[in-house]
Amino acid sequence: METLENINKQSDEDLVKAIVKTNDTLLFEILYDRYSSLVYNKCYGFAKDEDEAKDLTQDVFLKLFVKLASFKGKSKFSTWLYAFTYNHCVNYVTRNTAKKFQNQAVDYKDIENLSEGEADDAGFLSMKVDKLKVALEQISPDEKMILLLKYQDQLSIKDLESVLDIGPSAVKMRIKRAKDKLITEYNNLK
Repeated sequence: METLENINKQSDEDLVKAIVKTNDTLLFEILYDRYSSLVYNKCYGFAKDEDEAKDLTQDVFLKLFVKLASFKGKSKFSTWLYAFTYNHCVNYVTRNTAKKFQNQAVDYKDIENLSEGEADDAGFLSMKVDKLKVALEQISPDEKMILLLKYQDQLSIKDLESVLDIGPSAVKMRIKRAKDKLITEYNNLK
């Protein structure tokens, strides 16, 4: 039997394998402790209400425990968890058509990070933050998700491939379409 200290030193990926093998909730608590604040912060970015963010965080971890076996190790666990959390929150925003949540789906800090892209992202760099925030609300949650994963969380194309389970050209095309749509919405604002 491994000691708690040795278990705490295990990589995320090894811990996930052990949880899937044993269904041990105590091991899952270790994973929860490692990532609960990160997941909460991502959920808060979508909900903008502490209680709602706490509920979303609980939902993510409940769903995660059930779906943990679907983690195949193609990417780092943390990368997979980012996408898992974003997908859950995007689905939440999509289901919940109340404007108060949709209008608050992106945080001001997220937008600042979004504009720190690559050299070919010149269109983003000249955008005004307030206008960009409004434009982000006009694109679909899926488009917003891929832009935030790429520019806020700085996931590489390779990471996005494994997270979204699509090829590199599909990832690049989705990013391009989302950027183009965002720029169009931005330019259409008065």
